[in-house]
Amino acid sequence: MSDYWTPAHQAVEQEDAEALARLLAAGFDPDEVFGNVTLLTHAIDVEGDGSLQSGDPLTVHSTAVLLAFGADPELADPDGRTPMDMAHRYGHDLAVKLLQAHISRRAADIR
Repeated sequence: MSDYWTPAHQAVEQEDAEALARLLAAGFDPDEVFGNVTLLTHAIDVEGDGSLQSGDPLTVHSTAVLLAFGADPELADPDGRTPMDMAHRYGHDLAVKLLQAHISRRAADIR
């Protein structure tokens, strides 16, 4: 485990969706902010950057786990970046679609 990241951010950094789900189920905050990023913006950044570096297809596992555990799809990080901003930055269409679905669902629930 890293001394830098919190346990949840470390799971995101390692793209370990299973460990992330266990932490969230144990009560970790899906909207946790650390190092100027929310868990959700961090997940999208790691997924996008990992794909760019490896050439592998984009994954959406950590993003999906966070949204399933109630992460706010519109919560900006302290630098003002939203999850959607991060997804567009990487051309992460899977994350964009997931975010749009959760944003639409929340808007419908508010009405």
